[in-house]
Amino acid sequence: MRVPRDLSGQELIRLLAKLGYTATRQTGSHVRLTTQECGEHHVTVPDHDPLRIGTLSAILAAVADHRGITRDELLGLLLD
Repeated sequence: MRVPRDLSGQELIRLLAKLGYTATRQTGSHVRLTTQECGEHHVTVPDHDPLRIGTLSAILAAVADHRGITRDELLGLLLD
């Protein structure tokens, strides 16, 4: 599945909330999200509009790796 090119940081934060991620702190324009599902995991999301594609891909890869699924499966969960 193709990664969306126009996703903002706030939209990604909202989508990751569906997977149990919650904002634990914010420093400037960067928001740190944490989940306890599948073990503790932290990911930092810049609050930019739009997110750069490399940044978005790296965040999605980290979340997919933590959950033990592929990036395409993760996109299916988030965008459906």
